Amino acid sequence: MSATTLRDLNGFDPTPASLAGATLLLIDYQNTYTRGVMELDGWETALDSAAGLLARARAAGAKVVHVINDGGEGTPYDIRTEIGQIHPRVAPVEGETVVVKTVPDAFVGTDLAEHLDAADTKDLVVAGFMTHMCVAFTTAAAFLRGDRPTVVADACATRPLGTAAGEVTAEELHRGALATIGDLYGVVVPNGAALD
Repeated sequence: MSATTLRDLNGFDPTPASLAGATLLLIDYQNTYTRGVMELDGWETALDSAAGLLARARAAGAKVVHVINDGGEGTPYDIRTEIGQIHPRVAPVEGETVVVKTVPDAFVGTDLAEHLDAADTKDLVVAGFMTHMCVAFTTAAAFLRGDRPTVVADACATRPLGTAAGEVTAEELHRGALATIGDLYGVVVPNGAALD
């Protein structure tokens, strides 16, 4: 049984964004998440989906914005080193914007809002690492500023976490984050094939 969402109660449009009419926002597809202490469960599958999504967006002429997290020198997020760089499969090409952030919400302390406003569309297609952190917080912030985000579920991934109530698997955390987004902050689609 499907529960009524806050989006339903507010009468928000359930239609996913169209790739051609949206800005593609790719969040933190950094090497950080492909190995070592921050390796995510399912990153390979998510990266495959993101690469396909990016190719389709480029072919459709959509604006593409890459977001990258800089944790500073000596961290797994050091963008001055290979580990902190965007994975080659989804690396920016000439003319694509790269926004550097330092917190989970990609709007804080960055010029992301200006880049999105310049695109002259409120529709965003969002994908990235980690589902429960930077994807969720950036999507919520986009919604709160009046954008219309659509999150591509299989192009996102996360990792398991321990809590006071016990271990939460990566899949549980991923699904929980997507449920939170889908309750209010955006449309969630299973994969890129769900987008026009």
